Parts: sequence; structure tokens; C-alpha cells
Amino acid sequence: MTNTFYEWYNALPSPLQVYWVIALVTSLVFLIQMVLTFIGIGDADTDVDFGGDADFGGDADFSDGDTLDTGGAMQLFTIRNFINFLLGLGWGGVCLYSVIPNTIVLSLVSILVGVLFVYIFLIIYRQLRKLERNGAYHTDDCVGQTVDVYLTIPSNRSGMGKVQISFSGSVQELSALTDSDTPLRSGSKVRVTEVIDGTTVLVEKL
Repeated sequence: MTNTFYEWYNALPSPLQVYWVIALVTSLVFLIQMVLTFIGIGDADTDVDFGGDADFGGDADFSDGDTLDTGGAMQLFTIRNFINFLLGLGWGGVCLYSVIPNTIVLSLVSILVGVLFVYIFLIIYRQLRKLERNGAYHTDDCVGQTVDVYLTIPSNRSGMGKVQISFSGSVQELSALTDSDTPLRSGSKVRVTEVIDGTTVLVEKL
């Protein structure tokens, strides 16, 4: 069976080989990522705090779908979204290879499919988060709790970060502001002092 697979793969044109590799590898990573997310492990590593000190001044939480400004657009650059993009690009190339003979046009269309995948999965993830919060968690319950900083929180309410809160065996993710004069770094412990709205809290350094 292994020999049959290699014979099939080696018989493919080089561009199609590349698309198949991208599609299969990212599909495997995607499935692992989904399993980890559903068991409460995968959320912690799917968004990247570039440089560890800032989240590009983003005041938006696009994954929750409530607000989006120009700074929050940088939150699109996450590991999860990168995998979703490659997933769409790979399978787009595989499925459209026989339909679009021009390699350059195929590459551009595959990239567009990848972008579409990112958008679709952002919408799906946002809706799942809303259902999760509506069914199991009241933000007011977190006042006074010690929580973990997930994305660095800029000082003096100059930008939005994120915290993760454990509740009933699951991990909830909320946007966060602080009045602290220094940024609250990713991975540090903070205390929730106030609920600003249903998805945003005010925190202070311990």
C-alpha cells in the first residue's frame, strides 16, 4: 500500500504535489488543534502575542465579533488562522488544479480560498464562543478572581489585551483593560476588579 501511495504521488505534477502536501499536513494539524480546543487545551497557543510585549495596540476582539478597529486587525495573524489559511490554500489547489490550467491563476485563486477559510472559521469560532458564554458563564462571577494574562494588556487603558479564566472545568477568554502604569505581560497573574461589559474586564497587577 505504501508503494502504491508513493507511485501515485510521484506521478503527480510538481505543483499538485505541493498542494497535496499542504492540504494533508494542515488537515492533520487542524484535526489535532480542534481536538485540543474541545478538551480545553488548544486555546492557549492559537493566538500569538508578537514580541511578547504588545498586541499591536488592538482594541478589538474579532474572534468574539463585538468590535473591530484597525489595531485589532493584527489579531488576524494567529497560529489558528494561519493553519486555516493553509488548509484552504492546499485543498483549493488540489480541487481546482484540473479546472484552472494556469499555475499563476491557480495560485491566486487558492490564496483567495485560504482567505475565505480564515473568514469562515472566524465566524464559526465567534458563534461557538457566544454560545459557550451564554450557556455557562456570567462575567460578573469573575470579579475578585486571580486570572492569567493571555495577550499582553497595554498600560493606562491604551489598548485591549486578553485574560483566561477557568470556570466549571473550561477556559473562558475575555478582553481586558488595566489602569496600571506598566503593561501587564502575557503569562502574568492579575486580579479582576471590575466588569466593563459582557466580554471585557478591568484588571490590576497582583
